[in-house]
Amino acid sequence: MYIYGKKKGINLLSVADFTHPIWFKEIKSQLEEVGSGIYKIKDKEKIDQENNFANKPYLGPYFFLSTEIACIYSENGKVHKIHNLIMSPDLSVAEKINKTLSSQGFNLTADGRPILGATSRNLYDLLLSVDKDIIIIPCHVWTPWFSLYGSKSGYDSVDDCFGDYSKYIYAVETGLSSDPNMNWRIKELKDRSIVSSSDAHSLEKMAREATVFKTRLPGKFSDLSYKDMVAAFKKDKNGKLEIAYTIEFYPEEGKYHYTGHRLCGISYSPEDVKIKGKICPVCKRELTVGVMDRVEELAGGPDTSLFEKDENGVVWVKDKQGIRPSYVSIVPLLEVIREAIGVNSISDKVTIIYDKLIDSLAPEFELLLKTPLSEIEKVAGREVAIAVKKVRERDLKIEPGFDGEFGKVDIDVKIEEAKKIKDETRDQMGFGF
Repeated sequence: MYIYGKKKGINLLSVADFTHPIWFKEIKSQLEEVGSGIYKIKDKEKIDQENNFANKPYLGPYFFLSTEIACIYSENGKVHKIHNLIMSPDLSVAEKINKTLSSQGFNLTADGRPILGATSRNLYDLLLSVDKDIIIIPCHVWTPWFSLYGSKSGYDSVDDCFGDYSKYIYAVETGLSSDPNMNWRIKELKDRSIVSSSDAHSLEKMAREATVFKTRLPGKFSDLSYKDMVAAFKKDKNGKLEIAYTIEFYPEEGKYHYTGHRLCGISYSPEDVKIKGKICPVCKRELTVGVMDRVEELAGGPDTSLFEKDENGVVWVKDKQGIRPSYVSIVPLLEVIREAIGVNSISDKVTIIYDKLIDSLAPEFELLLKTPLSEIEKVAGREVAIAVKKVRERDLKIEPGFDGEFGKVDIDVKIEEAKKIKDETRDQMGFGF
C-alpha cells in the first residue's frame, strides 16, 4: 500500500479493514504514530531505498484508520443493506471498537468488511459509547444494493436511516457511479460534505477517486491530526484543513450508472426508462435501477455545474453558486496507457510504460493533471500524451455501466493523429498559421 500510494501521489491513505484481528495485528506491527491519529510506516527509509524513492521529494503516504462495515437488517418490514465507513481517532480506539463489536456477538473474523445485524442508528449509538470522536460516513450512497439511497436496499433520506444520529452525518461518499454534481441536487446534502475515496479492492485501483484537502495554516504534514481531517468534513471554519476539491471516476464508468439487466443485455438511460419503463423486456422482471434514475427520483434542485479549463488544459467542474468544492474527473493512468497503445488488458507493456513515467516524471495524479504533455510525449510517446490530453479535456466516449457491469472507456487517439497529418499537409501547402 505504501509503495503504490507513493506511485499514485497519495499523501494520506486509509488503513481499512482494521476490524479483522489478523490485519489489525499487521497494522500495529508496521505503523508508528507521527501525529494524533496519523501514522507512518516503520520501514519507510528501507522501502524508499529498495524502490528508488529515496531521492524523491514527495513525502507520502501517511496513514489513518477507517474501515467499512455492512449493516444488514430488517426494519418496518423491509430489508436494508447499508455500507458505512467508520473512522477511528487512533489505534487504541480502534482496538476498543473491535472489542465492543465482538462483545455484542458480531463475527469480525469472517471478512475484512464484517456484516453486522445492527441498524445504522444502533451502530452509531454503540460507537459513540466507545469514543465521541468516531464518525460514520455512508459509503457509495447511490449503489443499488448496499447503500443509503440505493434503489434496492436503501432509504430516501439520511434521517430515515440514522434518525436522531443524522446530525452526526457530516459527509457522504459519492461512490464510483455518481459524481459530486449529482449529489449537489439533493437538498439534505446542502450542508454536508461530498467526499470521494477509491473503494479499492486492489493496489492498482487505489486513488481512482480521492478527496484533496488544503491547509489554512502553515506547518508540517505530521502536525496534522485525525481531528483536523474530521473538522474539514464538518466544514469547521476554524479548522486547519478544508476540502479543496475531489478527484472523481467518470461516473459512467461505474457499475451502476444506468438502469438495466446484465444477464439480459439490457441497458437504459433515464430517457429510455421514461419511454420503456423499468421492466426487463427479456425476462419480464424489474430492472436494477441505476444511479442516474435514482438521483432523478430524489433530486430537489437543478444542475448547477459549470465547466472551466485551467492552464494545464484540465476541465474542472464547478458549482455555479460557489457553495461546493470543485472536482475533476480522471481515468486511471494504467487505463489511459492501455487505451493509447491499443491493447485489451493491463499487459506487461502497459505497466512498463506506467513505471517509466512515474520514475522519470511524477506520481500519477501529477501526471494526469499537471505534467506538460510534451514531457509525457518524450517518455511514453505521442499516443499516450494525446490520451492524457483527451482525459484532461473530458474528450472521450464511455459506454455507461449498468447492473454490476463497469462502463467501457474509449479514448480515440487516432482522431488526433489524423488531425495532425491533415494540419501538416496544410502547412506544406502554405496554409499554416
